[in-house]
Amino acid sequence: MKASSSTNSPTASPAASKAPARTWNDVAPDKKKSVPEGLWLRCPGCAAMLYKENLAANLQVCPECQHHFRVGGTMRVNQIADTGTFQEMFADLESTDRLGFKDLKAYPDRVKAEQIKSGVADAIRAGQCFIKGRDAMLCVLDLDFMMGSMGSVVGETITRSIEHATKHDLPLIIVSGSGGARMQESGLSLMQMAKTSAALARFDDAGGLFVSVLTDPTTGGVTASFAMLGDIIIAEPNALIGFAGPRVIQQTIRQELPEGFQRSEFLKKAGFVDRVVPRGQLRNELARLIDYAGK
Repeated sequence: MKASSSTNSPTASPAASKAPARTWNDVAPDKKKSVPEGLWLRCPGCAAMLYKENLAANLQVCPECQHHFRVGGTMRVNQIADTGTFQEMFADLESTDRLGFKDLKAYPDRVKAEQIKSGVADAIRAGQCFIKGRDAMLCVLDLDFMMGSMGSVVGETITRSIEHATKHDLPLIIVSGSGGARMQESGLSLMQMAKTSAALARFDDAGGLFVSVLTDPTTGGVTASFAMLGDIIIAEPNALIGFAGPRVIQQTIRQELPEGFQRSEFLKKAGFVDRVVPRGQLRNELARLIDYAGK
């Protein structure tokens, strides 16, 4: 009589006796190799995975597609000013809540939360420094603080910086990056447009050099005042620059907007921007302009 076959028999096929392949999920949790979080990020321009330390060494510019990441005020100062030469000024100015404004939270509470988050007192850093050995007055709007919005502190700091540059015959560099006027200060914020513009007019009468650097984004009341009043206007590549956003404009005029509308390269062709300068070349360009103007 013929014996019946068994899966335990030596004659069983190898496929039947082979154990299923182990997967990553089968590995005990304590044996999995842990990858520290926060070391990599994805470029929004080309979707490449970028190692943060390499990105920082490249001035926060993607080495694959040259996308310029937004940077805060402190990092911007470090990228432009010669190491150890930036002497901060007007850092004691503070916002006040004259309107008693409250949206989701009271304005003083919002300011305090932004100060803790960003590590700065308001949306601007200003001071005298050297740029490749050239003495200059530098103002940098800080996107890390309420999206660089212009309130009374920003307007007063810029005005005092302009007056300091006028008094000491210094070239003035203002790096703009802002969502516009600060709604929590309403009319007080809008007044800064006139104040800074008037100070720049006096600076121009005194023969001062003002180089305005526009970054992504530069919009609203900042664009409508000091940002577009430079003797020379420089923009970073593909920066959004305008008063109202493109979506608002398209909905208002009910027309399709041109390709690249309100971006640096489009505005250069239209004559609103003098030069589009990559971040890695900005220091050299600023130094060259200062020399060219005899400052």
